[in-house]
Amino acid sequence: MIHVDALPGTPQHRFSPQQIIDRAASEAEIYRHAGVDALAIENMHDVPYLNRHAGPEITAMMTAIGREVKKVSGLPCGIQILAGANKAALAVALAAGLDFVRAEGFVFSHIADEGLMNSDAGELLRYRRHIGAEHIAILTDIKKKHSAHTLTADVSLAETAKAAQFFLSDGVIITGIATGERADFQEIQAVKAAVNIPVWTGSGVTLDNLDDYASICDGLIVGSYFKRGGYWTGEVDPEKVKRLVDRLSNNLKSRMD
Repeated sequence: MIHVDALPGTPQHRFSPQQIIDRAASEAEIYRHAGVDALAIENMHDVPYLNRHAGPEITAMMTAIGREVKKVSGLPCGIQILAGANKAALAVALAAGLDFVRAEGFVFSHIADEGLMNSDAGELLRYRRHIGAEHIAILTDIKKKHSAHTLTADVSLAETAKAAQFFLSDGVIITGIATGERADFQEIQAVKAAVNIPVWTGSGVTLDNLDDYASICDGLIVGSYFKRGGYWTGEVDPEKVKRLVDRLSNNLKSRMD
């Protein structure tokens, strides 16, 4: 996950558009050289986030960043636009030639940092059809981090995943309670048993727990661990990236032997 610098119009914005693009591209090259399988961009520094909304300045910048990251990396690339701006993310992905979006609030309502977020699966998939973006996969967070789920306390994570699958999600993402916090391994196992779409973990992966998550998950989204100090605002540490990727490659090789 590439956490792009704060974009124009947001409270912490300080770099020029070209500087923001160049930094994201530089991180993409670090990840490519280390051997990661795919990249994603996210406007994590745009705090505080708007609820389900992103202005034209955000979609324009994310399109420019996405195109450059895709160009320099040559890897499958995705995008998330916070908070829950899933239609904007789809539009950017189509314009920038990206391969997937990470969508929050796909099924069931929850209370996020930004307020009440209602589900958008029906609207989002109709929008994907409308703009001719059906080749772009939609990976969906379920009972996502930084949110309260009292409204759906009687619905298990596995049942939520089944609802996402029924509503045509291309894959589900399970996280811990906050950025950098690990997801519950037993809950991931329950979700894997409940659905037949890909199951990803979206937070808290480190070298220490990599073997456990890699043994059951179809994909691992890593951001914070790759940063110096293990916090998402830090600089990417190429050595940490290389160590984790090499460990994962050796793991997969051992399983195939």
